[in-house]
Amino acid sequence: MARASIFLATTVLTAVHLVIAPARAQDVVGSDTGGTDTSPIIVTGVRGAPRTIAKSPAPIDVVGADKLQGTGAAEFGEALTKLLPSLNFGATNAGVFSIGRPVTNRGLSPAYTLVLVNGKRRHNGAFLNNSPTDTSGANPVDLDLIPTSAIDRIEVLKDSAAAQYGSDAIAGVINIQLADKPGLTGDFTYGTLYDAKGDPDSWKGTLRYGTKIGDKGGFLTVSGDVRKRGGAWWNLPATDTNLYGLPAGRTVDQVVATSGLTRAQVDANIAAANARNAQWNRDGAHNGDPQIKAFNLGYNAKLPLSANVSLYSFGTYGERDAQIGNNFRRPNSTANFTALFPDGYYPLNNIAEDDFQFVTGLRGTLAGWDFDVSSSFGRNFSHQFSNLSVRPSLGAASPTKWSNLANFEFRQWTHNVDLHRSVDIGLAKPLEISIGGEYRLDRFRTFAGDPLAYQPATYTFRPGDQQYDWNVGRVASPVVQGAIVLSPADQADIARKVYAGYVDLGIYPSEAWYVGVAIRTEHYGDGSGSPTGFKLNSRYELTPTLALRGTVGTGFRAPSLTQIGYAQTDGRTSSFFNAATGQTELRPTVAKLVTATSTVGRLLGAQPLKAEKSLNAGLGVVFTPAPALSVTLDGYYIRIRDRIERTGRLFGPGISAILAANGLSDIEQAEYFINAANTETKGFDLVADYSRTLGRFGRLGATLAFNYSRTKVTDVVATPSQLFGANGASLLGAGSAFFGGDKIGELEVLQPHTKLVSTLSWQKGIFGVNVTGTRYGAYTQRTAAGDDRSFGAKFITDASISAKVTRFATLSIGATNLFDVRPETNGPGNPQTGQGYYGPSPFNPAGGYYYGRIALAF
Repeated sequence: MARASIFLATTVLTAVHLVIAPARAQDVVGSDTGGTDTSPIIVTGVRGAPRTIAKSPAPIDVVGADKLQGTGAAEFGEALTKLLPSLNFGATNAGVFSIGRPVTNRGLSPAYTLVLVNGKRRHNGAFLNNSPTDTSGANPVDLDLIPTSAIDRIEVLKDSAAAQYGSDAIAGVINIQLADKPGLTGDFTYGTLYDAKGDPDSWKGTLRYGTKIGDKGGFLTVSGDVRKRGGAWWNLPATDTNLYGLPAGRTVDQVVATSGLTRAQVDANIAAANARNAQWNRDGAHNGDPQIKAFNLGYNAKLPLSANVSLYSFGTYGERDAQIGNNFRRPNSTANFTALFPDGYYPLNNIAEDDFQFVTGLRGTLAGWDFDVSSSFGRNFSHQFSNLSVRPSLGAASPTKWSNLANFEFRQWTHNVDLHRSVDIGLAKPLEISIGGEYRLDRFRTFAGDPLAYQPATYTFRPGDQQYDWNVGRVASPVVQGAIVLSPADQADIARKVYAGYVDLGIYPSEAWYVGVAIRTEHYGDGSGSPTGFKLNSRYELTPTLALRGTVGTGFRAPSLTQIGYAQTDGRTSSFFNAATGQTELRPTVAKLVTATSTVGRLLGAQPLKAEKSLNAGLGVVFTPAPALSVTLDGYYIRIRDRIERTGRLFGPGISAILAANGLSDIEQAEYFINAANTETKGFDLVADYSRTLGRFGRLGATLAFNYSRTKVTDVVATPSQLFGANGASLLGAGSAFFGGDKIGELEVLQPHTKLVSTLSWQKGIFGVNVTGTRYGAYTQRTAAGDDRSFGAKFITDASISAKVTRFATLSIGATNLFDVRPETNGPGNPQTGQGYYGPSPFNPAGGYYYGRIALAF
């Protein structure tokens, strides 16, 4: 695989080089563009020493706001993944977790990438990851709550920076630089999906205004985004059409015995129900893109107080309302009453979020030192409710709307002091000294919902509750359908203080040689540890056109507060093999996520979570054979010990007995977070940028970027002794595994090992054309039962055409996924819902999206 990937990338690079002659350099996508004064100046990766990308001792991509806009993607996270080969978009299209779609970096989850805004730590979201591609339970930064109109550029450090910015920066850093330019700009985009059910239309409007304050460098920039995305889905038709008839696993004799009907009446009902089944449209699930209504505001300001000191501040505020569809609850299931929904229903998850972060500080010079003193406070709050759902255990009198099911809050208050100065010690260049400290207070809280949603309730179906009375005598599903419900026993209130200090030195033994050394020590007040991390990186210019760079360092990631304290009960739907029919069926299931320190968690073998530790190394080459061409190749190695993941779904008679003995008789499955595995990640990034002027034919730019990444699980936690009976037999039922092949597969093969991004841009007069082709490599979804599903590589094409129709207005039309490419429909999928055929795709499986945009700049 690696040899084939290298050959492919090298072949395309050679073709680009032969076709395009050397010319003057210009930044095309901004990825290590080489060597001229016009190359972007970056501040990420080397404290106190801004420099061009090609001069950076670590690999960095720079993405301008215009490039983000040019992708056509409405979501910030998805737009980034369309431009950078090491990032993948985790398509989560089901349930409450579908609004937070993880962006993986070098095959690692978002928990390992630190997000900064203007160089300051961004607060985390309140909701944890639980997607098909990441079940780690960490609560990453929600990139989509940052207004895109406020962004000037994004600097992505593709290297561990734990010793520089924080121990959780294991895979790298995303630093979002906010705009500070004067003027008025705005745009409006409207688009639609090519082929989707529901509402395929979306629109987004942005506005930004900047002005100078005084004549000494002061400024104020304010910005805002507002958008709406329609709720759309694209599952294949369900193949199990038994909507009204005798439920699977239920016999005629059972119905006769419990309902009071005669066999003749039951047979007649079966015939009538089968006739109705044939009329169903086979729409088995409304999972896909949730409906989103959102707005985000931002500002960025600087006010000089004197010749040497400036006051600065920036912040964002956003609100987002989401409505999320779910699997269909059939009228013949134990989750439905004919009086409420005679033809079944699709439960809704509704989420209302508000999010803000404000930063203020002083920056200047004092006694020969450049100083930066700042304080930042951020909060994310998520309120869960449902405009349509039922708690069947309350009977036909159950409410169908629930105003309060669960609430989540994450707060972060961070204070920083950073100092820097240059000292001449007789070397080729002055010694760069950076020192600083940080104090951070993190707090995670959850709040219970409506007591009616969680208080004990049991209901047994009676004659007349359902048409045809199939389920008389059976117990109704006990939970609010499709929802996450928190009870007082689930509530969490966890706070953690973190103290940190660092020293960062930049040394120039010669004009051609840079050496950086950084040491950072941290102390976690909750007992997670007191790590000391280091980083050594260097860059050496062998010739004016060829340089080597490398790094080695360590990292440390304390368990997320969500991983430590989050507990929930949810009414999911799960697949079960029905021995009576010989088929797999989907039915409502009650699952419990318990904490590692809870009574139930300990009885199931849970242990208090330990911090993860990492070691990373990298080696790269920067090659600028011509002023217009820059090629970089950077290899990396990341070892992580004690990675925190979620167990498999634990169920079986033995598990049910433990749950029932602890007051959880309604719970069928249990899970918790564990230090599950040690992993090694190896890979490389290959990036080439080229541009040239074509005279009267305009200007042409080309970029090629390739990433290869593979993670290997080197050690797995053993199944705890508590999950074995006195006779040594496992307490887990058939289909249940503690940390099985499906979980190992999430780490090893669920992400493509390769990704190739190639872009071509042409500009002539008022016209512009941009085309991006992205090839996602193959991936595999493993299952606990060993029914693995393999998905082949796919090539996605994005394209846009623009025309600057006036001095201040530009019109454009474009498409993301121009040819409506979908993931392979490989594997059996689910016969009841039509869902699962596409698998956990590394790109959005929604297919083609076509849009028009008008952009204004004054």
